[in-house]
Amino acid sequence: MLKVGVTGGIGSGKSTVCQLFKCLEIPVFNADEAGRYLLSEDKDVLEQVKSIFGHEVIIHGKPDRKKIAGIVFNNAEKLAQLNAVIHPAVRNYYASWAIEQQSPYVIYEAAILFETGLYKQLDYTALVVAPESLRIKRVMERDGTDEANVRARIKNQWSDEDKNKLTNFLVVNDDVTPLLPQVMDIHNQLIVKTT
Repeated sequence: MLKVGVTGGIGSGKSTVCQLFKCLEIPVFNADEAGRYLLSEDKDVLEQVKSIFGHEVIIHGKPDRKKIAGIVFNNAEKLAQLNAVIHPAVRNYYASWAIEQQSPYVIYEAAILFETGLYKQLDYTALVVAPESLRIKRVMERDGTDEANVRARIKNQWSDEDKNKLTNFLVVNDDVTPLLPQVMDIHNQLIVKTT
C-alpha cells in the first residue's frame, strides 16, 4: 500500500481535494483532526500539554484550544514544545490507522507536511495551490477572521515555491481549473504504481 501526502497552504483547498479522493474510495487521514482528537482524548498528550502550559489551559478536564493557540501564536518556544508532543502522537496514530486500511493507497492530509519532515516517510506527495488573494478570501469567509490574521498564518507556513521543489504532484485549485480531472490523473498514476 502506498502512502501519499496531500498538503497545501491555508485556504488552498486541500480538504476539497481530499473529498474527491474519498469519492474514489481512498481512505483519508486528516492530521489536524487527529491532533485535535489526541489533544482532548489521549491522556499522555493531555498530561504533557499540562506540564508545558500549566493547569490554567485545562477546563473541565479538556484543553482550552483557544487559550493554547493564544499562547503559541506569539511564542515560538511554546509552539515547538507543543509540536514535539502532538506530532509524534499523530504519527503513531496514523501508523496504526494505515495498517487497518484496505486500499491500493492512503492519503495523509496535513497543512505542514514538509515543515515537519513527515513527507520523508511517505511514498508520494501532492501539493494543492491557489492564488494567495483567493486563499485569504476563503479563510476570511470560512473562519470569520480578518486579512491580517490570515496573512500572519500564511507567514508561518512554507511558500508554495519551496513546497513545490519537494512534491510529486501539483493540483491547481484556483476556482477556474477543474479539480476532478487533476485528481483522477493522480489517482490513475498511483493505481499504476501499485500494480
